[in-house]
Amino acid sequence: MINKKMEQAINNQINAEFYSAYLYLAMAADFESINLKGFAQWMRTQAMEEMTHGKKFYDFLMNRGGKVVLADIKAPPKSWKTPLVAFQDAYKHEEKVTSLINELVDLSIEIKDYATNAFLQWFVNEQVEEESSLNDIIHSMQLLDKNTAGLYQFDKELGLRLFVPPLGVTI
Repeated sequence: MINKKMEQAINNQINAEFYSAYLYLAMAADFESINLKGFAQWMRTQAMEEMTHGKKFYDFLMNRGGKVVLADIKAPPKSWKTPLVAFQDAYKHEEKVTSLINELVDLSIEIKDYATNAFLQWFVNEQVEEESSLNDIIHSMQLLDKNTAGLYQFDKELGLRLFVPPLGVTI
């Protein structure tokens, strides 16, 4: 049986992961509205990843004998000033998610919940990848500056991203 404090913290993380999916879907919708279909595809794929993360936490909590309590998901913003601003906001959001994962790790250490700590290590590594990927995109976009031809090509490149669920996760 999982510790009640950890159960609540994981329920909070489930909500955070589903909010992340909402945020990325909102970004995808904004990109679609300005005909940046590649950027939209990248964000749709990111949303699917976040839903999978939420599902991983959900399954873990159920497997540990906890009770999943789904809460309201806050509405995300509807639009962003520029594509660069959207990706910068996504990066800031991933930094926040990293801090939430780190807090879960700290709690697992504090209460000596080694099973949860082991489970969380996948997310620790995933957050390094998430931040690095967004940081690379932001740097590429900054290099493009106002180069619309470059932005068009970068949109096509990001549109090639496909969702691949992590091993052991059913959707």
